[in-house]
Amino acid sequence: MMRLIYAFVTLLIVTFPARAEIAIQEITTPTGINAWLVEEHSLPFTALEIRFQGGTSLDRPGKRGAVNFMVGLLEEGAGDLDARGFAEARESLAASFRFGAYGDAITVSAQFLSENRAEAMQLLHSALTEPRFDDSAIERVRAQIMSHLASRATDPNAIAGETWDRMAYGDHPYGSYRVGTPDSVAALTRDDLVSAFRDALALDRIYVAAVGDIMADELSQLLDELFDGLPPTGAPLPPRAEFALTGGTTVVPFDTPQSVAMFGHIGIARDDPDFFAAFVLNEVLGGRGSNSRLMQEVREKRGLTYGVGTFLANADLSDTIMGHFSSQNGSMGEAIEVVQSEWAKMAAEGITQEELTAAQTYLTGSYPLRFDGNANIANIMVSMQMEGLPVDYIATRNDQVMAVTLEDTTRVAKRLYDPDALHFVVVGQPEGVVSN
Repeated sequence: MMRLIYAFVTLLIVTFPARAEIAIQEITTPTGINAWLVEEHSLPFTALEIRFQGGTSLDRPGKRGAVNFMVGLLEEGAGDLDARGFAEARESLAASFRFGAYGDAITVSAQFLSENRAEAMQLLHSALTEPRFDDSAIERVRAQIMSHLASRATDPNAIAGETWDRMAYGDHPYGSYRVGTPDSVAALTRDDLVSAFRDALALDRIYVAAVGDIMADELSQLLDELFDGLPPTGAPLPPRAEFALTGGTTVVPFDTPQSVAMFGHIGIARDDPDFFAAFVLNEVLGGRGSNSRLMQEVREKRGLTYGVGTFLANADLSDTIMGHFSSQNGSMGEAIEVVQSEWAKMAAEGITQEELTAAQTYLTGSYPLRFDGNANIANIMVSMQMEGLPVDYIATRNDQVMAVTLEDTTRVAKRLYDPDALHFVVVGQPEGVVSN
């Protein structure tokens, strides 16, 4: 029976019509919680997305991994229910709860049927306000984390990412892996986890979005009840991360026939007036699909990689432009040279009108496809809030993409792309590539 209920919930998510015209209501609850709501009453189902700003960047000194560890325990027992009792209660309600810990936020995703809304939210309230942190659950989750860390120790991509972060951000929380190290996780105590819980889950850092079969007044009451009992304030957010990498190459020796490269430099802020021009430029240089310049030059013409891409990496406390690819050890040096050449060409020449038009057509045409379910729409809305975007952004986003001119891209390309600042972290045994 429960499998049938879960299948029904999944069907609701998958068959929600794709669209980019979303009627968003802004509400403020009596206790002062702000939320965005899209009412959709054709199906008896609601998706709720919650973010607590700060995330794993709130780990205390010497306690790396505590916030991630704590979040892994939120559904391992709460209130009067141990881990098994909590799981059985959630299943009996056909509700879905997912908790995640990331560098800038703790995420809470809840999906529930209208007929079980009250009971599902009572259960979620207990997870957010009175998790048990039972010793048996702590050790079970600790073992899972240790297994994950052991796996990453032999993953070239993970090694490249951790090396990049350490060199770019040093002692800032962005400078180390959010899950921690085997030593830091092994040393964490129950008291450390309780402290992380109090630091990270607080009323002063909540963002909320909901989509589905719920009215504004119902959502307002639900949220005040859901968050009742949380502390008013949490730990202070860390300062902005200073980017320390300069141009060059760092090679991390690793026994593998194929090397991994991560590259980039300082980027552009999400609220910068030139952001959309940079967004279009990135699509041309290393965006999705096989038609980007880097895919054409590195893969199609030379066969040096199966795939290469770039992206604007905008975090709360740092903005970079990044890229990634893999190549055989013998061809990594040539691949790096091609990327460097295309980076310099972008800075010097910008893009053509044909490339601009193609990128704008793709970016505007693909945008509505993101709105393909209650949960996806709620996730987009809560992300918009955290990025400081206005409530009408969904309606105006494509207009902003189309407003980018060729003159804009030429000017911003010179500003954004700096071949002298481009740094590569390479993990493997690349022939002819040395650290410099």
